[in-house]
Parts: sequence; C-alpha cells; structure tokens
Amino acid sequence: MVGLDLVVVIVAVALLFDYFNGFNDAANSIATVVATRVLTPLQAVAWAAFFNFVSAFTFGTGVAKTIGSGMVDLTYVTPLVILGGLAGAISWVLAMSLLGLPVSASHALVGGYAGSAMSNVAALYGLHRSFDAVLLAGWIKPVLFIVVSPVLGLILSGTLMTAVYWLFRRVTPRSMDSYFRKLQLLSAAAFSYAHGTNDAQKTMGIITGALVAGGYMTTFEVPVWVIFSAHGAIALGTLMGGWRVVETMGTRITRLRPRDGFCAETAGASSVFFATLLGQPVSTTHTIAGAIAGVGVVRRVKSVRWRMAQRIVWAWILTMPCAAGVGWLAYRVLAALATAP
Repeated sequence: MVGLDLVVVIVAVALLFDYFNGFNDAANSIATVVATRVLTPLQAVAWAAFFNFVSAFTFGTGVAKTIGSGMVDLTYVTPLVILGGLAGAISWVLAMSLLGLPVSASHALVGGYAGSAMSNVAALYGLHRSFDAVLLAGWIKPVLFIVVSPVLGLILSGTLMTAVYWLFRRVTPRSMDSYFRKLQLLSAAAFSYAHGTNDAQKTMGIITGALVAGGYMTTFEVPVWVIFSAHGAIALGTLMGGWRVVETMGTRITRLRPRDGFCAETAGASSVFFATLLGQPVSTTHTIAGAIAGVGVVRRVKSVRWRMAQRIVWAWILTMPCAAGVGWLAYRVLAALATAP
C-alpha cells in the first residue's frame, strides 16, 4: 500500500487540475451570456458555478470510468504516474489560459495521463514498449469525439439558428432579442449543467484511479466524497473565471446576439449531454466553439473570424501530444526524486 501522504498530494493536485479546468472552461459556460450582455460577468460566473455544482449525481460515473480505467492499462499505473499525468495536464491548461486560448482540459488530462504511463513502461522495459501502457480500443471513441463534438455543435446550432430565423421572420430584431435574453438564462444554465456532468467526472476518474493504484480501494467505484469534491473544485474554478478566454470565445470568433447565444448554448449542451450518456469524455470547449461558429456561418460566413478559429484549432491539435510530452518528463523527474538518496 502506498503512503497516505502521497495519495493526499495526488488528490490535492487532481482537484487543482479540476479548478483550472473550471477556470479555463468558464468561458464555455458564460462567454455567450456575457457577450450578449444578458448577465454581468460576476452574475454569469455565479450562475455557471451553481449549475456546475448541482449537476452532481445526475448522469452516473461512466465518463469517470472511461478516463480512470478505460484508456490506460492499470497494470502500469502508479501514484507517481497519476501525479506526472496531472502535471502535464495542468501545465498545458494553465499556459493556454494565460494566452487566452480555449483548450480541452479533457484532452490535456488524457494526454498527460497516457504520456506519464508510457514513460513508466519505457523506464521498465525500454522505449520500444512504451505503447504497452495504452489501451488502444479505449481511445477510439474519445478521439472520434475530437472531430464529432465541434461538428455536431456547429450543425445543431446552425439548424437551430435557421429555425429561429424562420419562426421569427415577422418579428423585429429588437423584439426577438428581448425574448431570447430571457431564454438565454435557461440555455446558459443547461450548458453549465452539462459541463459539470462531463468535466467533473474526469477528475473523479483520476482520483479513484489513484485510490485503486495506492491500494485503498479494490474496485473502481467512485466514492461519494470524490463526486462532491470534484464538483466543488470545478465550480470554484468557474466562479473565478478565465477572463481572457471569455473574451476570445465571446467576441473574437464572431459577434453574438441573444438569439445567437441561445442557439449556441442549446446546441452545445445537447452535444455534451449526448456524449455523457455514452460515457465518453468530450471537450466542452470544442463543442461550444463549434456551436458559436455555427451561428456565425448561418448569419454570414464572413462574420466568423476564421484566423482566430484557426489559432484555436491548432491549440486543440497540439493539446494531447504536448500534455503527453510534459507528462512523460514529469514522471521521469518524480521517479528520480523518489529514488534519490
């Protein structure tokens, strides 16, 4: 059994990652409602944090089990592997938040976790055996959703936007926006709720994996205290808000009006709920960014700032390999420190 002090450190670092996840992903939950001035920034983060937290216990722990035991072979998972993976994920999410770029904390987490486990295998059996740590079958759906989530968000939001234009074709824009300002409170709440159900489970999976690897649990079942802790940490991060990312999501992809925000949030929430029901970790960042682009395309293709969208996509592409690289190095450093006299 691993020392309790090391497990406590891992749990603390995992919750820190959850906090940064909420900090970066606050933009996903509140960018549209702030950009359309339906709520002030302070009201918006409080609204989002509340629904992030109350989403606990509603969609099971399927995503947590996928992250914790379905993508990396637990044979090669040790507390140091988990700590190295968290270091990789936190480093990438924090760096991108400081640059004002929305990235997938989910992909940073799985990338860092896999990179750290591969580093362990390489140290034990040689570099050529590194991929023994990865359960390839478990990566198919999560990697597929890297493409599916933004495309689904774009299609759903575009469809909703088209329907809104048709249904309200005889209503003045001022009257329409007055109506959708109220509806956007519901859509923002739905997206924040969806974000909590999916993203908090990723930290639950890591913490439960640490408890199993440390010998404190024999089966992979998420404890109640882990559920509450993960939702509390992500809600606190959302409450603090990553304002540079909010600006990018809310104003630098396309200009948003209340009707646009409602369609984007509703489409994004629907996509995330769908993935959560399948037990798949999905990027809420990818989903809402695709949805925001979708409403912009329906309005006018040129209204989307494609250069900014291109920068965001490159950040997405680099997330997994960069987090994996940092996770690999972090494990080697931690292992060297653990064996040092």
